[in-house]
Amino acid sequence: MKNVSLNYRHLYYFWVVAKEGSVTRAAERLDVAVQTISAQLALLEQSVGKALLAPQGRRLVLTEAGRVALTYADQIFLLGEQLQDVLAEADVGQTMRLTVGLSDSLPKLTASRLLDAALKLPQKVKLVCHEDDFESLLGELSVHKLDVILTDRAVPSGTNLRVFSHLLGESETMLYGLPELAEQYRPGFPASLRGAPLLLPTRNHAVRGRLDHWFETHDVRPDIVGEFDDSAMLNTFGRTGLGMFPAPSALAAAVEEQFGAVPVGELTDVREQVYAISNERKIKHPAVDAILTASHESVFAH
Repeated sequence: MKNVSLNYRHLYYFWVVAKEGSVTRAAERLDVAVQTISAQLALLEQSVGKALLAPQGRRLVLTEAGRVALTYADQIFLLGEQLQDVLAEADVGQTMRLTVGLSDSLPKLTASRLLDAALKLPQKVKLVCHEDDFESLLGELSVHKLDVILTDRAVPSGTNLRVFSHLLGESETMLYGLPELAEQYRPGFPASLRGAPLLLPTRNHAVRGRLDHWFETHDVRPDIVGEFDDSAMLNTFGRTGLGMFPAPSALAAAVEEQFGAVPVGELTDVREQVYAISNERKIKHPAVDAILTASHESVFAH
């Protein structure tokens, strides 16, 4: 087939038709004639040499080639919408936008400290944060809807996504509880934890396997009164005194200030790691670079 440049207006009409499921609804959404859209679709299919849509009753459905085309069209036009948003928000080039994906397993205190470094840059930064599970965030990053992901794990080896893991740091894990719980269970730690009320992350969290191994190694069977996907929710219930909970030892002062919890004992060799996941092997976004620098100089420095 002759190499013909792709007409993005034709592709946009195809994208809208695929989303609406019919030429008529697409014409109403775009405020153009039905005949115009039909003609544009015909030209697009002619240029790519494949049928992209097929009639099924009163609807149009995607062919196999159409499904492939729609995947790329989604990325193209969603990025175009983001570009418009960024340009509309920019104050004559003085505002830098940083779109961050936060894994729901990452301690929010850790995320806050890391992002604070980006907000302290001389150039004004507009921070946009999205919280979701790890796999969903990877999908968003792969289509460039995120600048970076902050999470508690590296990208698994063998993935087809061209994304890269940057270890920001790691911290020993401490068990925390309200002062009355700490006073009760600190003597004789860790044997004192047998039957003790604990709040733990679910097994979706990277640190959970290390915690279970630590309990087994120390012959400790605590009473797990709650399991949480979201680390903020876990800490919130910890503040109520429902049970003791793990958190990085690097955050001891912040945990006491925000949740009124004090250290009970160190969970030796249970280390919590923090990664930045990016589309590039070398970080180029100034705000992301500031996060990496802060992680070594302050957050995990001790």
